[in-house]
Amino acid sequence: MSKKQSFYIQNDLITLFILFVSVSLLAVYNAQQLEQYDENFVLKQIVWFTIGICIIAAIQYFDLDQLYKASIFIYLTGLLVLAILLVSPESIAKPVNGAKSWFTLPGLSLQPGEFAKMTTVLYTAAVISKHKEKYAASNLKSDFLLLFKILGLTALPVMLIMLQPDFGTAMVYLFVCGMLIILSGISWKIIGSLILGISSLIGVVLGFIVRFPDIAKEIVGSSNAYQIDRIMTWFNPDQQSADATFNFDRAHMALGSGQLFGKGIGSLQVATPEAQTDFIFSVIGESFGFIGSALVIFLYFMLLYKLVTLGLSMFKHSPFGSYVCFGFMSILLVHVFQNVGMNLGIMPITGIPLLLISYGGSSVLSTMIGLGLVYRVAVEHSIQNDYLFK
Repeated sequence: MSKKQSFYIQNDLITLFILFVSVSLLAVYNAQQLEQYDENFVLKQIVWFTIGICIIAAIQYFDLDQLYKASIFIYLTGLLVLAILLVSPESIAKPVNGAKSWFTLPGLSLQPGEFAKMTTVLYTAAVISKHKEKYAASNLKSDFLLLFKILGLTALPVMLIMLQPDFGTAMVYLFVCGMLIILSGISWKIIGSLILGISSLIGVVLGFIVRFPDIAKEIVGSSNAYQIDRIMTWFNPDQQSADATFNFDRAHMALGSGQLFGKGIGSLQVATPEAQTDFIFSVIGESFGFIGSALVIFLYFMLLYKLVTLGLSMFKHSPFGSYVCFGFMSILLVHVFQNVGMNLGIMPITGIPLLLISYGGSSVLSTMIGLGLVYRVAVEHSIQNDYLFK
């Protein structure tokens, strides 16, 4: 009689994780060959992934009920750290590119906004599941109540992040908020009206920026004027200066030069700014060509598919676990779409990394927390299925 496999061995998630780590280390190694910085990013990335694996393992000691009960305290801790960052002296929180987004300690930099994404998702998932339990038969009144709960929980960290200011990270929170609103079962009458209103507002704002860029820069202030330049470069790259389109041009050149199969490991010729982080996808395109880039996109598709199917299958047993999966899926989706999109030139340039591949301690560790929570959901799903089919 064959030995029964442990519930804690989730082969599909483990395989995807190993593949992503392998791609990340190869891509970061290649980016490191450009010698933009005198640092061993590969070694540091290995350290971050190792710590991340320990975090994933530690999360498995807590079941979903314990995480559900602790979610409010975890959420408040995330808010507290964001607030502390704003009032911290520059000796430990030095502004970078005009934004006070990082704690800079000797040999270590951490971005609280990255970690607060999952703390917000965790508590929002708990609030949605509790609301659905209380209002089993929903109506417009209960749906509006749930809508305001989700918006309120998202508004608090977004306000703290905009005070840094960090527009790109705030947009990630708003996207995740929108996805959870759509997936929470709120009436489509409300969602449709909300989408129409937000789309109209975005259209008006973008139209104003494109038509009156100088006035827009005065409104946002000199420290954030570069955000307007990025939007203008996205809309009208041909009318911008060579300096303004430099990142776009280098990313396109790197991607195009890789052709079908790429130039191979250690053969980069196009120096792209921040190649190990923001423009890691252009490094993949140049190193491994269209085939390699397509395979990376396929890996993300497989992980997103796993998150969706796990969330759907877990819903009857634990709505909380389902919404945790959907929340992490939303974070991953917006990061991949935005990062790959800005490398291709179809999205404006932001500092949003390509999760699971880009170098970075905060992005890696926060992603590992998300994976750890999803892994716990998968473990409990396996336990539940085993119990049902005995």
